[in-house]
Amino acid sequence: MDIAALITWVITALGGFYMLGTWIQRGGIRQQQSGTSRLPAPVVFGHFALAAIGLVVWIIYIVADKSGLAWTSFGLLLPVALLGFVMLARWIPAYRDRATAGAPAAATAPGAGGIVPAERHFPVVVVLAHGLFAVATLVLVLLTALGIGGS
Repeated sequence: MDIAALITWVITALGGFYMLGTWIQRGGIRQQQSGTSRLPAPVVFGHFALAAIGLVVWIIYIVADKSGLAWTSFGLLLPVALLGFVMLARWIPAYRDRATAGAPAAATAPGAGGIVPAERHFPVVVVLAHGLFAVATLVLVLLTALGIGGS
């Protein structure tokens, strides 16, 4: 089960890297100053950093097979999940704005000087897949830490 968790974690990370790259490329960091982006940079980078650290700890767990490392990975995943839910809740209005925008002029954020929030460019399928694989990862890591299904 530990390898299954690793696989789901890597797939989750790939989706996360894609969204992080899109957010940065579309000006997400610069938009923090203007208030256009709904995703605060500390939340975005905190989510990324904790997830990356947790993945490294998980890989070390697989090699060393020490239960404390599995629990550490799980403990790191809890704030990662919380930050992910915060970003999802803040992304949904950006998605709804895109979905309801009929004309190109309506596709911009109100009062943002015609600037489209960076997170509006996230494909829905990537957001959903990232979330589903993240939940699967969390469950698999917990089951492995509990010793269910072998390591």
